[in-house]
Amino acid sequence: MDQSVAIQETLAEREYCIIAVQGVLCEGDSRQSRLLGLVRHRPEHGGQEHALFLYMHRRMAITGDDVSLDQIVPISQDFTLKEVFPDGELYILGSDVTVQLDTAELSLVFQLPFGSHTRTFLQEVARACPGLDSGTRDPQFLWLSRYGCTEPQPESPTPRVWNSAPGTWPGCATIGGGGSNCDSSRPNGKGLLVDPSSRGQDKPENLLTRQTKSKSEITDMVRSSTIITVPDKAHILSMQKFGLRDTIVKSHLVQKEEDYTYIQNFRFFVGTYNVNGQSPKECLRPWLSHGIQAPDVYCVGFQELDLSKEAFFFHDTPKEEEWFKAVSEGLHPDAKYAKVKLIRLVGIMLLLYVKQEHAAYISEVEAETVGTGIMGRMGNKGGVAIRFQFHNTSICVVNSHLAAHTEEFERRNQDYKDICSRMQFCQVDPSLPPLTISRHDVILWLGDLNYRIEELDVEKVKKLIEEKAFQTLYAYDQLKIQVAAKTVFEGFTEGELTFQPTYKYDTGSDDWDTSEKCRAPAWCDRILWKGKNITQLSYQSHMALKTSDHKPVSSVFDIGVKVINEELYRKTLEEIVRSLDKMENANIPSVSLSKREFYFQNVKYMQLQVESFKIHNGQVPCQFEFINKPDEESYCKQWLNANPSRGFLLPDSDIEIELELFVNKNTATKLNSGEDKIEDILVLHLDRGKDYFLSVSGNYLPSCFGSPIHTLCYMREPILDLPPEVISELTLMPVQTEDDGSRLETPMNIPKELWMMVDYLYRNAVQQVISTLPTFHKNVFNYLMAFLQELLKNSAKNHLDENILASIFGSLLLRNPAGDQKLEMTEKKKAQEFIHQFLCNPL
Repeated sequence: MDQSVAIQETLAEREYCIIAVQGVLCEGDSRQSRLLGLVRHRPEHGGQEHALFLYMHRRMAITGDDVSLDQIVPISQDFTLKEVFPDGELYILGSDVTVQLDTAELSLVFQLPFGSHTRTFLQEVARACPGLDSGTRDPQFLWLSRYGCTEPQPESPTPRVWNSAPGTWPGCATIGGGGSNCDSSRPNGKGLLVDPSSRGQDKPENLLTRQTKSKSEITDMVRSSTIITVPDKAHILSMQKFGLRDTIVKSHLVQKEEDYTYIQNFRFFVGTYNVNGQSPKECLRPWLSHGIQAPDVYCVGFQELDLSKEAFFFHDTPKEEEWFKAVSEGLHPDAKYAKVKLIRLVGIMLLLYVKQEHAAYISEVEAETVGTGIMGRMGNKGGVAIRFQFHNTSICVVNSHLAAHTEEFERRNQDYKDICSRMQFCQVDPSLPPLTISRHDVILWLGDLNYRIEELDVEKVKKLIEEKAFQTLYAYDQLKIQVAAKTVFEGFTEGELTFQPTYKYDTGSDDWDTSEKCRAPAWCDRILWKGKNITQLSYQSHMALKTSDHKPVSSVFDIGVKVINEELYRKTLEEIVRSLDKMENANIPSVSLSKREFYFQNVKYMQLQVESFKIHNGQVPCQFEFINKPDEESYCKQWLNANPSRGFLLPDSDIEIELELFVNKNTATKLNSGEDKIEDILVLHLDRGKDYFLSVSGNYLPSCFGSPIHTLCYMREPILDLPPEVISELTLMPVQTEDDGSRLETPMNIPKELWMMVDYLYRNAVQQVISTLPTFHKNVFNYLMAFLQELLKNSAKNHLDENILASIFGSLLLRNPAGDQKLEMTEKKKAQEFIHQFLCNPL
């Protein structure tokens, strides 16, 4: 959701919200959500001014009514916005961004979510700063005078730059003025400059206090100025590469990965707990750390964190912080851990921790959410996921809460498929396609999957549990049955269930559900995995915890991770570089094209035509791209597109290019008039090679679409029957032109095409689809509709309305042909809408 739209509704004339980001204002122990908007103002006298507008809000900001202006911070002489990393905290790529905003009058600290949007926000703020030079008006003036603030201070002529200055937090990257430029600074891989010499200059008592988890010695991971070294392959491969040579090196390193890596086992703890909307009431160590060695990695998931409607409709919930603290305090006492990431969707939350000594080997952290609840999109059901690179192994952890109720196993299957298809992670290189869950070396899937035990009554289930006949009971488990049918979790593995079902208990006890519903026990809470070199050491429930109507589940794994041998890596890299040097010196790129001339015949409005050809590469890796011709803004005309328009070819490989021709409302007018023709020349350029020219031609069949209304009024015959010169003359005729008697025919009052369409609708649209039914079916339908309409006349007494009746009778009166499956959710919705219109609009 673009929340800058909500901010824009609150702004005055000549003010424009460039970009907005949602963050957390940190003031001591307080954490308050804020919406930060970068706003530009263009005064009447010229130039432009910028300020940060800070808004309070209770929910995702959709309109101006959802936000309330808190304060305005002009981007002026004394403005700085710096990313901070206090000493003693660890760096990990993917953690939340902590920034400090300073002016002469205030100092604020915000936590912003990691990701491309925050990066773009900081870049836009940086871009707003350099324009403040000695020739511009003080940007404070407008903002302060508008809101009745004090007079601004004189402005310094020093331009704003990204810099790192003495007197700031150690290792911080600063936007704004003050301090000297850092000639010795270098990039830290995220577009910020860091100055190693500035580390440690401030005394701890002078630093703005940062909230830490001292009880459990948990350290939030933030960025540091640590310089990446060559042997650190996990970081090298995550850095964005632009040159062809770098792309080839990276490709060969991936291919030769086994030559310089070895497998090392790391201990992973994976836990899931449906807490039924409760706050933590007991220590979590019996679940998280009792009786096990200190894990290297913790993956802890929750469901139903908060069941209140406020949690569903609004962004914040106090339960997040409560359970985060409870988990942090329950981690293994024999090790120090750092939080890598926290991601939450309504009540579904996932936490990822690593031992501090492993933090340097974590990179490419991304987190995403997918809602599958109400209307298939809301967050009351769905999944959250965190993906990351650990050494040289890619890992994805998914926490999901699937649809409830015994009979809804097909809906659970669909929820799983939706999460798999819609969960996509951005890559470090934005030119690369997003990663899906399946594109990882290791996948750990946990959560309340909600699969139940079927075909057995409650008492039979309890009897088998009492006899500890878990394998007999497991035969009736829906997840086992669905996995065997290959409808879900194909390729995944689950350990043997040696513990009793984890649902449903009376809260605060180990007694089975005694409520009126008396739910049958079930293994709702599960942990599965997929990948190589994975050994499950334990899989168990934890009966000691009684906070919820579920019992928590845990599994401990030894996972083989690919670790880099630095010496072998250097040797492999040197071999690749030498090979490339030899290749580059001996060859230049050369390709052959299967076709160079393309003719599109009888092109019609809004009808796609596609012609394709193959590019075959020679013996040299090749990067190709369609380039602009001189004095042209695009490589092709607006109605044409090449897919893909750029790419990379390995030696002796092929790629198929599709030329897509599509005429829409933006291009049809000129093609009708003859101002444009289906003619173009494409230039295919090879990096370090020659250019290839492709000829595109064809004929366009003029149509009424894209023709001006006054032109159509002069066309009594179909446009295809008119000579091209007549079509051109009429199309180019100014709209003000009136009939001066020089034409042989008087223009029509309205276009014949419009008249024919309206006439057809007038004659045919009134014939409802019901009239096409067999007589008996039509009579029954009309009779029932009349009966339901009579019911609605007495809605004040019977409390029925159109929506209730449409919901009940939609699936009863409209169904698939005999023998077909039940109506899907989307079909049910359409059936309800169909009945609804007859109830609201009687025949």
